[in-house]
Amino acid sequence: MNNSAFNFQALSPDLILDALESVGLIAESGLTALNSYENRVYQFLGEDRKRYVVKFYRPERWSEEQIYEEHRFSLDMADAEIPAVAPLSINKDTLHRHQGYLFTVFPSVGGRQYEIDNLDQLEWVGRFLGRIHQVGSQSPFKVRPTIGLDEYLTQPREVLAQCSLIPASLREPFLSATDNLIRTTREFWHTDWQSIRLHGDCHPGNILWRDGPLFVDMDDARTGPAVQDMWMLLHGEQSEQRIQLDILLEAYEEFADFDSSELALIEPLRAMRMVYYLAWVAKRWGDPAFPKSFPWMQDEDFWRGQISAFTEQIKKLQAPPLQLMPMY
Repeated sequence: MNNSAFNFQALSPDLILDALESVGLIAESGLTALNSYENRVYQFLGEDRKRYVVKFYRPERWSEEQIYEEHRFSLDMADAEIPAVAPLSINKDTLHRHQGYLFTVFPSVGGRQYEIDNLDQLEWVGRFLGRIHQVGSQSPFKVRPTIGLDEYLTQPREVLAQCSLIPASLREPFLSATDNLIRTTREFWHTDWQSIRLHGDCHPGNILWRDGPLFVDMDDARTGPAVQDMWMLLHGEQSEQRIQLDILLEAYEEFADFDSSELALIEPLRAMRMVYYLAWVAKRWGDPAFPKSFPWMQDEDFWRGQISAFTEQIKKLQAPPLQLMPMY
């Protein structure tokens, strides 16, 4: 196997089928690749006529201990009857090894796309996020990372400084805009929050709808403030976001308390994600899937747009934070 963290060159269909057979699963159908940039994920029909999903973890990203913590959190949610896709235990284990790869098998689940403008669905999601965080607060992650400035700003800045995708003519203004955004984010970030286990990447694409929400893809689970699992569900003008936030939190607080001081973290978290995301793509550029999926990263106009986006985000950081609607 090629141990590079940037590709899956050795992950051939034969290797995947052999890996499945090593845990007693025979694929009766072909392997259907599912949308995943970080890992390699395939759906297949087993000889028992059930549909499964197998996920091969990107080498060198997570340790076995960190993956097991992700699995434990998913299983804790399943035990609490929270609709989240948990790994299957096969031969009394949820994590398997073959030819140097780590992989996990899940049941295949279907569902409709979560409707971001549907306030009834948002209310449902709020209730289940409250339950997820109720479970998440019961015990901590020990080896998974905690959301913080080093992982989301300092390390990404180092990656971007070496990024060959940035046009030479824009390198200096882009890095200057990045530094300004990082400096401003540091001013408004604080760590005065309760640290709990989180989904970590709770955006609309990671929620399916099956007579209620179904939470998928716990790959980015980590420790952090509760608001991390909320802010990506808000969209539109600030007046719209206030309505959405009010609905989300009223439902959430049926099951878990929310510290309103965390609302001041929304724009810092957004800024951190903006910088982190660019560095994530840059780090993975050696994976052949990334140039195909992110061709605009090679366009000069894209980097001009990032300079503008960073400048606009600084203004949002300096504006008063989003607040709940007043009670009358």
